[in-house]
Parts: sequence; structure tokens; C-alpha cells
Amino acid sequence: MKKKLFAIPLCAAFVLSAACFTACSKGGDDTAKYGLKPTEAVVLPDYGDRTTDAAVHDPSVFQDPKDGTYYAFGSHYAVASSSDLIHWEQLIEDDGDEDLFEGGIRAAMPETLKLVGNQQDAWAPDVEYYNGKYYMYISFTTGFGSDSSVIARVESDSVLGPYSNETMIVNSVLSQKDKPNCIDPELFYDKNGGLWMVYGSFFGGVYIKELYSSGENWGLPKEDGEHDFGKLLWRNGESAGVEGPYVFYNELTDYYYLMTSEGDLFSVYNMRIARSKTPNGPYLDINGKDVSTNEGAGNKIAGNYKFERASADMGYAALGHNSVIKDKEGKYFVVYHTRRQTGTSKPTVGHSLCVSQLFFNEQGWPVMSPVCYEGETFGTVEASELAQTYEIVIHTEATQQAPAVSEDYELTADGKVTKGSAEVGAWSLKEGYYVALTIDGKNYNGVVVPGWDMYALGDNQEGRLCLTAVSDQGVPLWAIGGKVS
Repeated sequence: MKKKLFAIPLCAAFVLSAACFTACSKGGDDTAKYGLKPTEAVVLPDYGDRTTDAAVHDPSVFQDPKDGTYYAFGSHYAVASSSDLIHWEQLIEDDGDEDLFEGGIRAAMPETLKLVGNQQDAWAPDVEYYNGKYYMYISFTTGFGSDSSVIARVESDSVLGPYSNETMIVNSVLSQKDKPNCIDPELFYDKNGGLWMVYGSFFGGVYIKELYSSGENWGLPKEDGEHDFGKLLWRNGESAGVEGPYVFYNELTDYYYLMTSEGDLFSVYNMRIARSKTPNGPYLDINGKDVSTNEGAGNKIAGNYKFERASADMGYAALGHNSVIKDKEGKYFVVYHTRRQTGTSKPTVGHSLCVSQLFFNEQGWPVMSPVCYEGETFGTVEASELAQTYEIVIHTEATQQAPAVSEDYELTADGKVTKGSAEVGAWSLKEGYYVALTIDGKNYNGVVVPGWDMYALGDNQEGRLCLTAVSDQGVPLWAIGGKVS
């Protein structure tokens, strides 16, 4: 299965027959349009054994079509692999020995390294497969924080190399002004089979270039080659830059979704999203703002947060630089890196690899599970089961270092939301899956999902009912509840 062939139908989160898929894709109610709803009762996971020690900075996920193995390729030559997106093996460490790529990447790119003054640290590679060959798109800069950069490509007969035959894709080294930062490449197919590359980081913002989608020029730029930067998709903010773009297409919503990360990768990284009806934009957020012209636009998917049930060092920070993949069962996943939070604000060193499920609410907006993936599959619940106490994190809209901290709320049996003795809102459940909440005058729309409570201490971890939603202003809400009957 190719990593990002999103021209095929994308189904949400469970196995379905071909006949059911055809019927649901062609029409029916709105819930069928925005992502197939579950038909079986929810089953909470009863065991969690996720591998937590794989470290990949800026993970780009790829599934090898030859054997189905998942790989996460990251900056500084880090690589991890998995057979199930739960258990990961570190193949190459961050800043490790890149010669494990059987012959080395740097040795295959003499002209690229010469262009950047022999700066040899690599950023955010993307691996693609076409016509029997693996192609790695990888970027280098003239120094950390520099906007003089280049994206080049090497190829191989094996996913881990040896790679050779370097080709320049786009570079800003020789440009003097009005240039993007040519790093963080990611390729995707549109619904008609066209091939595109998104890239960019801080400085000039996020750009898109169309590539040849077939033949001997597959994967090479159309138009003016490496000196044509393409089209601006996401404007860089004055106070917090965006980087690490990723685009995927959902046939059921007929939207392309552009994800980016905003802020300082060491402390305030947070994931954001916008969508478009065409692959090259314009991409709009939930408020209708075009992210190419509005600073600070884009729905927030996740930012720094902490559930109070966790210990002091169990908050999470700097979530970001993600990629997205769909497994053979039709589940969506966000693959990203994160740091652990200590105290109230300071993140620890290092980037841990995390995988969380991605779902779609009734309005077709993606919402991310509040827990890391442990093999769970979504399902329906009764309203009586949803009525219980939750620890709820309402993320901040802004990019900030202090984590959003959870508070206790109760969803009562008569449709109210209470906090302590005060009534603060209302809730409703539709078709056993879609949940709508109003809290302090703000409306949130999302879904009910099962998850393994990784925030609880020691033996208190167990499968719990969770909620994930996004507000009308693009602010995510995550909730951890209890068991179901």
C-alpha cells in the first residue's frame, strides 16, 4: 500500500464490505458523507503495551508496499519501524550513524552538500514508492535557522538504501529575497491522480509545487524546475512561524486537508489544519479564513496539555510535525513527535514518536484522539453510558508554552454539563457516535471514541470512554471519562 495514494476512497476507522462502501459513498445521510459511522457497540481496550521509547524528530510515515512494514523517517537521519503502528523499533537514532542507510545518504548527495556549504545535517525526509523504486526527498540548509536551503531527491531499490542519483528539486540558496525555506517536503496525490509537493518552514511560509505524476519524469517539478517556488498556501505569522506541512484527501468529504505545525519546536509547537476543495488551495479554517492571507489562522488540532490525573512530569508539549496514514482497516492516524512536560511549562529534551487516531466530526473537520493508539476501534454508545464525569482539557487557541490543564465536568443524564455545583452548558448524542457540547457559551462538535488511559498512574491505567471535539472557533476539546456498561 502506498503511503499517500489518497485518490482511493478514504473510509473512517473500521472494516467494511465493498458493497457497503459503494452505497455509503454515493449518498445517504450527512453522517455517511463525512465518515462512516460505527454500527457496533464500543469496546474499550483491555490492555496497553505501546512502545514509548522510539524517538523520531519530524516523523514522515511510509508503508512499504513490499511487506507492509511502517517506517517513520525523521530529521537527523532517525528511522523507526513498526508492523502495527503500536510497537516501534528504533532502527537509527536521532543524530545517529546515518551510514546504516547502507552506504549513507550524504555520500549520495555531493552536489547538494556543496550547494549548502557542506552542512550535513538533514531535515524531514519523505520517502515515496513508484514503479519499483524508492525515492527519498530530503532537505539541507546552510545552517540552523537559515532560509538558504535545498530539497533534493535520491533513489534506491530498497527502502533503507543504498540511495544514489541525486536530483535537485527546489532550492533557495541562490535567491536573495522573497524566498521560502526549502525544507520539509511531503508529496501527495490529488483525486485525479495528479502529484504535488508541499514544503516550507518559517520565513516565507508553506508552498506547493506540482510534479509529474507518471513516466520517466515522475516526481520532478513541472514548470521552471528548481528555481520555481510554486504557490504560497499558508502565510507565515509574525510571531509564530508554520512548518512541516502535510496534505491528505478524504473522498467522503471531498476536501483536501493541510496540516502544519506552528511555533518553536522546542517548547510551543502545536498542530493546525485547514481545508480546500482543490489541492493547491485556497485552504480555509473553520472560521472561513484563508491561511495564505491571515496570520494565526487554522484550526488547532493539539497543543501543550496536561491531564490532572497524571503525575507532574506526565504532561505533553511541543506536539507536531506530523504525517497522516490510513491502515488496511480504513483507520486514519496522525504520526507526530512530542516532548514530555515537567512542572508547569518547561519541556524535556528529545522527541518521542506518537501515533493517535484521527476522526471526522459531522461537519467534516478532523479531530484527534486524546490518547496514543493501542489498537482500539470506535463504536456506538447509549446516551446513558455517556452521562458520567470527565476530565476535560480545553486547549488554548493561541500558541503558548503553559499547558492547557484539565478540569472535572459532568455530563448529566438530563443533557446538562455541570462543573462542581454550577450548570455551565449542555450536551447531546447523535446516532450513538457524534457528540455536541456547549460549555461556557462555546459550541464543540466531535465524536465518542474508546482509548487506553495512558495518563493514569501505574495499575490504574485501563480502557476508558473518551471524547474529542473542536469548537466553532477551531479550539480542540479532549475528555477522558470512565467505563461503559
